[in-house]
Amino acid sequence: MQHHNTVVLGASGLVGQRMQQRLANHPWFRLAAVVGSVRTAGKTLDFIEWNLQEARPKLPNLTVLSAEDEHLVERLKEENITVAFSCLPASIADPLELMLASSGIAVFSNASAFRRCDGVPLVIPDVNPTHLDQFDAADYTLACATNCTLIPLAVPVAALSQEFGITHVSMNSEQALSGAGYELVLSQTALAGEHSSEIEGEAEKTAAELLHVLGEAVEGRRTGGSLPAVQRIHPAFSESKKHVNAASFEVDVNCKRVTRIDGHQIFATVRLKHEATEDEVLSCFQKWSPSPSLQICPSAPKQSMHLVNKIDVDAHLWSDGVLFSSQPNPSKDLKAGMAVVVGSVVMINPTTVEFSAYSHNTVRGAAGGTMLLAEQAYTERRLPKQQ
Repeated sequence: MQHHNTVVLGASGLVGQRMQQRLANHPWFRLAAVVGSVRTAGKTLDFIEWNLQEARPKLPNLTVLSAEDEHLVERLKEENITVAFSCLPASIADPLELMLASSGIAVFSNASAFRRCDGVPLVIPDVNPTHLDQFDAADYTLACATNCTLIPLAVPVAALSQEFGITHVSMNSEQALSGAGYELVLSQTALAGEHSSEIEGEAEKTAAELLHVLGEAVEGRRTGGSLPAVQRIHPAFSESKKHVNAASFEVDVNCKRVTRIDGHQIFATVRLKHEATEDEVLSCFQKWSPSPSLQICPSAPKQSMHLVNKIDVDAHLWSDGVLFSSQPNPSKDLKAGMAVVVGSVVMINPTTVEFSAYSHNTVRGAAGGTMLLAEQAYTERRLPKQQ
């Protein structure tokens, strides 16, 4: 299969290093460039501190390019870059992502700058893969992965929605320190439990993205009226001929930070349109899997959800959908940490189900989820041709 030269936008950040880790042995994508801030530009990767818990894999000793270089696109074109993985803060992602996407480089973003913008697909590949049809519908190639907190909620809720229909979702989250990047992970004060539990804007963002990914992607230029509350307008995409009609069920979300390095856990209550038994709900979760076309992707979990009686946040962090790993090698086992673990499933009444779900936030929720989106585009032949 064709290999694509890729660039990681983010040289030293947590998600940027996770992405470099996943590219070390990827069969389809080759790390050929890295872009960083003024602080890291000009340094080689070997001189940038590696802060992930796993050992640094063998990476090409690339010199970090500056995100502020006015000739950046030309330099990336010289390296025959066709795919960019963006692991940037939103303030930097816009306009850099759009500049690259408009130049013919396919951009897959973990940043929030363009999420829910009309015309930009926001995709969880095993939840709403058809939304990627928007990817090559305009003069730019840009797709976004979702907020990491959404993953353990959206995957089981998508299954319930398809099988039984839903009218209301409520969720409380307990989110790891790494969701805020290295700042808290490397802080002894935070590791000792002295940190804020508040996550500004997280609940609103998670609720809006859930309704978006479970909505219907439709064609046709928007001809008036206002966008739904979950849709956003960006001047660059105002002429898009594709948009999403958001799902219409009610959502109630509360989020908090807890003292754990990795792993986001959610506790959900879902009201169903149609009655179900506990066995029927468990069967619904068990059979929800990536589509056949996605199953060939190196990062696709063997099963989307790994069912357990009760979640153990230490033992259940790294699941491939079938097995848990206690000593994973994420640079070689791209499926490790990519499944959502679901447990404590209880029917409160025939139309109300409670459950907990858990996923690795910097793997499935960030770098791995973004890479799986690029892999979906690869299998669907949506990527620019490698020269």
